[in-house]
Amino acid sequence: MTDSVVLDTVDLHILRLLQNDARTTYRELAAEVGVAPSTCLDRVARLRRTGVVLGHRLRLDPAKIGRGLEALLMVQVRPHRRELIGPFVERVRALPESRALFHLTGVDDYLVHVAVADPADLQRLVLDEFTSRREVARVDTRLIFQQWECGPLLPPQPPPPQPQPKGAVPAQPSPSGTASPSAAGTA
Repeated sequence: MTDSVVLDTVDLHILRLLQNDARTTYRELAAEVGVAPSTCLDRVARLRRTGVVLGHRLRLDPAKIGRGLEALLMVQVRPHRRELIGPFVERVRALPESRALFHLTGVDDYLVHVAVADPADLQRLVLDEFTSRREVARVDTRLIFQQWECGPLLPPQPPPPQPQPKGAVPAQPSPSGTASPSAAGTA
C-alpha cells in the first residue's frame, strides 16, 4: 500500500476545485483558495509530484460518439492464475469498448464497464471477446440505465474528539510515555 500524503485545508480546497473543473486557471484557483498564484502553482506541482494528482482526462458523451449502450460485465476466470489473468487484463484493457476494469473478490473475478453501439454490438463483444476465451468461465451482463457523477474524492475525515465526562481528569503522559492520571487529580 502506498503512503498517504499529508494534505492541509488549502490542498484539499485545490483538489475539490480541480476535480470539479480541471480547466480552472491557476489565477482563478488561487483567488478561490486565498493564496498567491505562485503559491497555488507550487501546491499543484507538489500534488502532481507526490502522486496525489495523477493526470487530467477529457470526458466524452458515449452516445454522441456512437456508443450509447453501456453495460457492466461480471467475468469469472478459471483457473484464476497469474499466467492467465495477465494476458486477459491486457486484452480487456485494449478493447475500444472497455471503459474501466476492476479486479474483485467474491464469485466474479472482474467487473468490466463497456460502452457499445447497441444490443447486437454488446452480444458480439461478449461472445467474440469474452466467452470465446478459454480462461473465461462465465460472463454475467448488466445494462446501465443511468449513471451519476459523485462528489470529489477527498481523504477520510478524522473522527471528532470525544467529549470528556464532567469532572474527569485528562490523562497526562508519564515519564515512561504511558498515560497516567494528572498530578492535579491525585492527593
